[in-house]
Formats: sequence, C-alpha cells, structure tokens
Amino acid sequence: MPDGLDVDLEELKKNLKKATESFESGVFNDVKEEPIAFGLKALIVTIALSESEESDAVEKAFSEIKGVSSVELIDYRRAIG
Repeated sequence: MPDGLDVDLEELKKNLKKATESFESGVFNDVKEEPIAFGLKALIVTIALSESEESDAVEKAFSEIKGVSSVELIDYRRAIG
C-alpha cells in the first residue's frame, strides 16, 4: 500500500522489482494496481522465490522502500516438481 495519492506508482513498481531481484532467487512476475478508495490504489505484486528465502525478508525489504505504507502477504504457494 502506498503512503498516499502523491506517490509515483510507476517509480514504486520499479523499486519493488529491484528489491525482489536483490534476493538470490527473486523473480519479479507481475504487478497490478487495485483501486482501494478515493483514488488510492494498492499494488498487488506477484513474485517467485525459492523455499530457502523467507517471506518475512521480502515483506521487510518492501516495507523499507520509500513511499510504501504497509506490506501484506496475501497468497503463498509452493511449486511442485
């Protein structure tokens, strides 16, 4: 969730991608804008990480990006095969 309406979402997307790729196994797949209220939009980020990476570390890395208000893991899946 961005800090507010004045946050440049395109710049934020670039920074989220950079943060994802800083992890050894980080693969940035997609980011979607989801309208919340009064013009505020959440960014829904889809990434892939190996099981050796901690999801808490990703949340922490995202939350330290300028313009990010909060981070929440909403879906976690394991790959088989």
